[in-house]
Amino acid sequence: MSRNQAPLPRDVLETERLRLRPWRIDDAPFHRQLWLERDSRVPAHRRITPDGRPTLNEMEDWLRHYEQMPAPGLLVVEHRESAITLGYCGLVSNSVGQTEEPELAYEFLRRAWNQGFATEASRAILTQAKALGYQHLASTVREWNTGSLRVLEKLGFTNTGESEADEVHGDSLLLRKVL
Repeated sequence: MSRNQAPLPRDVLETERLRLRPWRIDDAPFHRQLWLERDSRVPAHRRITPDGRPTLNEMEDWLRHYEQMPAPGLLVVEHRESAITLGYCGLVSNSVGQTEEPELAYEFLRRAWNQGFATEASRAILTQAKALGYQHLASTVREWNTGSLRVLEKLGFTNTGESEADEVHGDSLLLRKVL
């Protein structure tokens, strides 16, 4: 049985302040809000277009078909006490082509920034990734995204010195962590 077929020890991860859970269809408005709040330097195909796409219905359709791979996939992050949705955090397929080294990914609504939520949620994902047998994780981040770079530094990711040049959106830096 492969890592992606193995059952997760728990469907929901919890930290002191947060709950990380699988996506639900009713998360579509929150997911769309993330897209609306994205920095203008984010590539256009990852932001809401002038004609309003992806629509709420398209977001719902994405959620209906989302598979949590590589395990544990992307999980919705909500505040444990209030159940207010704050962001998402988890693993995605590595964009630099190393299948045994998935990427840590996270994104939070602006109201949740600078409160340690990304670091706390990411630590839970790192623990889960290690339990699933991953040896390394990667993360790619735009050089202008100082908040994400600080989170990755706190988590022990190191800059590999590799980057993908992008004069329009800012260079993407590759960071790695040994688990």
